[in-house]
Amino acid sequence: MRDNLCKYLAEHYPTAFTQWLLNDASADVSVLKTELNLKPIRADAVTLVQTQHCILHLEFQAEPEPTLPLRMLDYWLRLYRTYQCEIVQVLILLRRTRVHVPDVFELPNTTHRYRVVKLWEEDPQQFFAIPGLLPFAVLGKTNNEAGLLQAVADQIRQIDSKQAQQELSTIVQLLAGLQYSKEMIQAIFREGMMRESVIYQEILQEGERKGRREGEQIGLQRGRQEGQLEGECTLILRQLRCRLGTLPDAVVQHIHGLSLEQLDALGEALLDFQDFNDLAMWLDSQPTG
Repeated sequence: MRDNLCKYLAEHYPTAFTQWLLNDASADVSVLKTELNLKPIRADAVTLVQTQHCILHLEFQAEPEPTLPLRMLDYWLRLYRTYQCEIVQVLILLRRTRVHVPDVFELPNTTHRYRVVKLWEEDPQQFFAIPGLLPFAVLGKTNNEAGLLQAVADQIRQIDSKQAQQELSTIVQLLAGLQYSKEMIQAIFREGMMRESVIYQEILQEGERKGRREGEQIGLQRGRQEGQLEGECTLILRQLRCRLGTLPDAVVQHIHGLSLEQLDALGEALLDFQDFNDLAMWLDSQPTG
């Protein structure tokens, strides 16, 4: 989720990122929509910003993945093949980690480098002057976490646009969860502003959509299982009636209550039944749920 929030920032404030990472203050910047959604590329996690001179490829990660170096090379090759221009790649790490994160993919005869930015080593003051980068300040280097979080909150309240206040406040609070306690965040920020935010509402709606999708998937799977169970039960009852004759309603209900594994076992056992007593003894030997 947090890398998607950073993607949101980059796509809504692209000039902020080119100013920070390329030292390019030009306003001629656009977000590049691309068709790089071929496996193993995860295009939903890629942000591409195009300037007059190059393409800035941004990759945000809360937890670095072992496959990242190869992925960065793969991105570069696909981008260069398509656009034939300079490609600047920056991997931005959000959460402090002791894991070594390489800035190079290297094999015999192949070396590919990219830039790695560890936000916890960055001076947070550089983010205060540019609203689109302000959320990153809370993850910057500091000896006074509460003071830094309060300073970011104060800076947000000075923004003229109410919508921008709400959006940046939401992103700040969600990103701050990587480093700060929930109690500290709630003590400094007004929860109401976050709940009013468009981004917060989008997150809630996406959660609801995901819940519905999972519910539908579970329902579909459960329906298939129940259909298989009913079909197996019908087949077993037909075989039993052919072999033993009419069955009491209580026995039929008992068989309907058997699991799929028990029905499979009954399908094998009934071949040896001589009369109804054999069926009754078999059913009595089965554990009940």
